Amino acid sequence: MSDMQPYWKRLYRNKGAVAGLVVIAAAVLISIFAYVIAPDNTPNANRMVLEIEGQHPGFRIHMLAVNKEQQPPSSSLFQKIFSGREASMTWIPIRSWQFRDSVLVVQRYVDESTSREETYSLAKLWYGDEPHGALTSAQLQQNLQGRIFTRTYWLGTDKFGRDILSRLLIGTRVSLGVGCIAVVISLSIGVLLGAVAGYFKGRTDDVVMWLVNVVWAMPTLLLVFALTLALGKGFWQVFIAVGLTMWVGVARIIRGQVLAIRELEYIEAARALGYGHVRIITKHILPNILGPVMVVAAGNFATAIVVEAGLSFLGVGVQPPQPSWGLMIKENYNFIITHNPLLALAPGMAIMLLVLAFNLLGNGLRDALDVRSKI
Repeated sequence: MSDMQPYWKRLYRNKGAVAGLVVIAAAVLISIFAYVIAPDNTPNANRMVLEIEGQHPGFRIHMLAVNKEQQPPSSSLFQKIFSGREASMTWIPIRSWQFRDSVLVVQRYVDESTSREETYSLAKLWYGDEPHGALTSAQLQQNLQGRIFTRTYWLGTDKFGRDILSRLLIGTRVSLGVGCIAVVISLSIGVLLGAVAGYFKGRTDDVVMWLVNVVWAMPTLLLVFALTLALGKGFWQVFIAVGLTMWVGVARIIRGQVLAIRELEYIEAARALGYGHVRIITKHILPNILGPVMVVAAGNFATAIVVEAGLSFLGVGVQPPQPSWGLMIKENYNFIITHNPLLALAPGMAIMLLVLAFNLLGNGLRDALDVRSKI
């Protein structure tokens, strides 16, 4: 740990890198506890209230919670944190309400200028441990007051009446997930092929570099489209497709680093001592090129987020109703030229902020791991 202290000090002195690290740490925490902090904790934040579609940020409305005929099965605490909780009630937007004997009369919200009157039996609305037959009408009214509440949509609602803020928070999981898996796949393939090509050189190097050049010549989006169509549309397929297109840059960088290191004296000494090729590569070469690997990983993370957003926007990435920032832009981009542009700008700004954070961190790592810089 003491050997890394000079590098950490350099990183901490870089304000941009620290800011990027803070944003990334916050995004990780949000992705883990998304269903805990999201206002809508139903699976994929998919609670639809069609009457309030396309509302502006800060929109407030009274809601009446009505029991569903079929109650969802109970879920564990882990399931609630990981995948949310199925809604046990239906939310009905209302303008006003009043109790009349054994019924609740509400003015149901239809749109900004229209409402209609509906009545609900207090006995039908009641859902508790005590039988409603044992309660008077006044007691039912008092107990059912909690069924009417005010809901604020801080970032507005999309065209299906879903909470934009909740879907934005839960969509963080997709962006970080695709970045993480894409980096793991690209580093695994790129480091292996780059190290083999740089260490053995000759014909092995020619074959690997021919493969790298062939893949590099293909447009990234077209290659991702082909892989996505081959693997199918879905959550995991887009992760794998993005990862399989990003290893070529890693392979070229690792090859160049290994070519330089393999000629150093300590590598020659390791060969003279009879160490095998695998041990020399894994124990003596790769640990000394971790700096460039970390910088490339940060850059690939940012690239993967942008590519996934583009794929989802074009309809071949993550599929609805699962929230993805690119998919949210696709669903709401028509609001940009109408009355509510923030519905599409919010996920766009989230993509920009997270990509900027990884680029700042990558630049900071590059400077901190530069052995030629002063401590």
